[in-house]
Amino acid sequence: MMEYKGYLGKVEFDDEAGVFHGEVSNTRDVITFQGKSVAELKQAFHDSVDDYLAFCAARGEEPDKPCSGQFVTRISPELHRKVNLAARLSGKSLNAWVSEQLSSAVARTAARGRRPARGKSTKATASGRRKQASTSRRRNAAKGG
Repeated sequence: MMEYKGYLGKVEFDDEAGVFHGEVSNTRDVITFQGKSVAELKQAFHDSVDDYLAFCAARGEEPDKPCSGQFVTRISPELHRKVNLAARLSGKSLNAWVSEQLSSAVARTAARGRRPARGKSTKATASGRRKQASTSRRRNAAKGG
């Protein structure tokens, strides 16, 4: 992962083309970059973010912010009740409790490394990009079903 001006770039290597390619992952807008070396890739990432910000300014639009610190999530009423109760029992506000739980989950994920989730594997497509494929789907295909 690369970071520049709050934007995060995820990078992959395309062995067939012999080039690194990346995409900014924490915005809804599509910002891509590529390079043949690490230095070239880093410069292309910075240039792409700067070009995006300049493009938005020229159009008089606000660029999509990487993260505002707020998001909406939908959960069942039962889970909402349980989460609210857990927050109260811990003596925290709902926002503080959820933030703490999310921080813990992120730390656990980082500690495990960048392995695919259980039941998932990654496979390369012809272009070298990665796709998630469920293990059970691959097993069923292998069995002919």
